[in-house]
Amino acid sequence: MMNNLLKENDFESKKDFQGAFEALMTPLLPYYTDGRKGRLKLGTGGAVYTEDVRQIEAFLRPLWGLGPYLVDHHHPELESDYLEGIRAGTDPQSEDYWGKTNDYDQRLVEMASLANLFLLTKEKTWDLFSAEEQENIYRWLMQINQHTIPLSNWLFFRILVNLAMKNCGKDWDEDRVRLDLEIIDSCYIGNGWYYDENPTQMDYYISFAIHYYSLIYYKFMKKEDPVRTTLIKERAIQFAQTFKYWFDEKGEALPFGRSLSYRFSQCAFWTALVYADIQALPWGEIKGIISRHMKSWMAKDIFNKEGLLTIGYHYPNLIMAEGYNAPGSPYWSLKSFLLLAVADAHPYWQAETTPIQYPLKQIAIPEARMLITTSKNQNQAYVAGQLEQKQAHVDAKYSKLVYSTTFGISVSKGSVYYKQGGFDSCLALSEEDTYYRSKLGTDRYHIHRDYVVHEWRPWKDVSIQTVVIPIDTWHVRIHKIKNQRYVHAVEGGFSVPVEENDRVILHDEGIEYESRVGTSSLYNISGYMNPIMQVPEPNTNLYFDRSVYPIMEAKLEVGEHCLISLVGGSVEKNETIPTVKYENNTIEITYGETKKIINLTDEV
Repeated sequence: MMNNLLKENDFESKKDFQGAFEALMTPLLPYYTDGRKGRLKLGTGGAVYTEDVRQIEAFLRPLWGLGPYLVDHHHPELESDYLEGIRAGTDPQSEDYWGKTNDYDQRLVEMASLANLFLLTKEKTWDLFSAEEQENIYRWLMQINQHTIPLSNWLFFRILVNLAMKNCGKDWDEDRVRLDLEIIDSCYIGNGWYYDENPTQMDYYISFAIHYYSLIYYKFMKKEDPVRTTLIKERAIQFAQTFKYWFDEKGEALPFGRSLSYRFSQCAFWTALVYADIQALPWGEIKGIISRHMKSWMAKDIFNKEGLLTIGYHYPNLIMAEGYNAPGSPYWSLKSFLLLAVADAHPYWQAETTPIQYPLKQIAIPEARMLITTSKNQNQAYVAGQLEQKQAHVDAKYSKLVYSTTFGISVSKGSVYYKQGGFDSCLALSEEDTYYRSKLGTDRYHIHRDYVVHEWRPWKDVSIQTVVIPIDTWHVRIHKIKNQRYVHAVEGGFSVPVEENDRVILHDEGIEYESRVGTSSLYNISGYMNPIMQVPEPNTNLYFDRSVYPIMEAKLEVGEHCLISLVGGSVEKNETIPTVKYENNTIEITYGETKKIINLTDEV
């Protein structure tokens, strides 16, 4: 019943979002009285922090949605449970005390949702506590000022805590906030983009963390900090012009980077724009992005039988998770419900949803280290030079050659045998048909308006220059390889779901697979042999629990080699195949009326 309510929701009116929030919270209600105060035990499974902290996280994360909801609505049961839980969790004399925190503590992360609750709904929350209880809350939260935290989006947790305490009339560390904002500012790249601590990491944390928190700061500090908040507004407007290319016409966002279990938080930036009353795009276009995105997610298998959000992406999947994904972690997704704090009279609610507008069918975003193409119901991102260095599956989540909103990506179950590796959309290499490796780091890269270049080394004595040239829903891959050892190379195309009625078409120089989501194609231009469909381990693809993708192989003796392939991924059957000519280091690609000619010596 709950799932039907969500699937039938248009996510256009404020009432739609109110109903969706209530439907998402209803399955949680029994858990508030089934355990210790200030904690929810939503399931089992390990994380990098303790079981007690996992339960505290599960209790606090829904506040990202409850805070905005309480601005105009009441939920007596939840309000009572949360006031009681916060009271007990912050009382050092209570057996349910949340405890003293440490450096890099996960509880410091969860403080931000509590801070946001007090910022949005002081009268309905903070003001209902006694003076002693307020002091307990204050002391527990302000521990964050005494600890070392990552110089990343985490700095905003400290900023929000101090801002909330200021808003509640308590002492706050203005100098600490200023210094933290200056560190965030040092991560600014340009064109609205930041990196998140690591200069090679530009993922959804730029949108649903750095910009999201900045816009909350903007809302509360416009008068007191006009210079910084003006800059925040300008950067958010700039960011919106290119970030919208991460969303396709049907509402799907690029499956890129870590924390994909946070699912519909991918549109949280757009909701924060509305909350801050910053019209970076026409309200109807922003509304279209949000409503289509939310509807897209609610149509997917993201809940368990009880109606709880699961770890995974398009379906429950622990294989693709990060070490910090605990049972309550997916409720970070509720950050998108910040819309509920937007007044009924705001023009966003009156606007009609409109299609997303892409001024360019192909756009280079050097700040994001991406070249993105748009086509019917699909966007593809060609990424170079990105890498997150601390989490699981970073090769798959940051270093694939292409990321598609239609075909998803796969992660690895292992690398001993090729079928374990989830090597779609990349080149994988081995020495003896075991222990495969694909691109991880990049020595050098270049984002050109027409193509992307990677220079990388799977081994110290094997260097590869990879050039990827998009043309509509197709692209050409060129790998120039210098190897001082024998290597077995396998090229992988786009993944599609495995179903009974699918059709495999084998050509002289390639192979196609027609599925319900589209056609995946792979053709040899030079250097490859044996085109087949590869069935990887189940649950490796983020979209499809059973998947298949086309591959071709090359056996490379010591020397220099040039491998060229044509890769296609279309939501419709490929009626026309591009022609590719390669001669004297010049590549010529023709597709319909579009022609690209690139001299690889002069240009790369």
